[in-house]
Amino acid sequence: MDILIIALAALLGSALTFFSGFGLGTILLPVFAVFFPVEIAIALTAIVHLLNNFFKLLLIGKKADKGIVIRFGIPAVLFSFLGAMLLKQISHLSALYSYEAWGNTYTVTPIKVCIAVLLFFFAMMELIPKLKHLEFSKKYIPLGGMLSGFFGGLSGHQGALRSAFLIRAGLSKEAFIATGIVIACGIDIVRLTVYSTDKYQLDKSNYKLLFIAVFMAFSGAYLGNKFLKKITIETIQIIVGLLLVVYSVLMGMSIL
Repeated sequence: MDILIIALAALLGSALTFFSGFGLGTILLPVFAVFFPVEIAIALTAIVHLLNNFFKLLLIGKKADKGIVIRFGIPAVLFSFLGAMLLKQISHLSALYSYEAWGNTYTVTPIKVCIAVLLFFFAMMELIPKLKHLEFSKKYIPLGGMLSGFFGGLSGHQGALRSAFLIRAGLSKEAFIATGIVIACGIDIVRLTVYSTDKYQLDKSNYKLLFIAVFMAFSGAYLGNKFLKKITIETIQIIVGLLLVVYSVLMGMSIL
């Protein structure tokens, strides 16, 4: 059952993110975190995210806007290192408190609270119209790179902010998608480099699920490129947002 759930999440998330610029990490991280510790779930999501973006680079990468990649991407990569380092520090902090409920003992840790808060915030960006359609002036592109990179390094949630800042950059649809993919690859490489030096390293038992998730994400990207150009994803975004709210609350309480 865990294989099926992860496979479907990777397929759906990848298909959606091909056009929105975000979605794969938002959907896949909570799913991985049901079956693995949060820090391992973040690492697994980062690997799938990076490999999927490499695949999308082959499909459309040549249409990226080099100027935007430099102005947005360099600050994003630099600040992704800071976010990843902060995550490492948080993961080593002692538990905040423990409590008993329904005959079980639950331990609330700083990393779970941090990821829960971020999941809740990005869920709101899916649900609240003003946040969902948030846009910023072109002059704030470097600032957008800093914010997107930092949160990308911290939790992997980089795409929503990146899209909000790049949507008014005057790019064609193809250039918008390709530029976001190039920037995302840079962020993923940096954060995976940082994660690999700590307890985010994977063991052999993780490889099977990782392979399946990567394959399904590739399939989702292919479908997104070929067949989903006219699909309306509003309903799916609302469902995902509501599920993320529930999940973030349960994670914050350490029930998940």
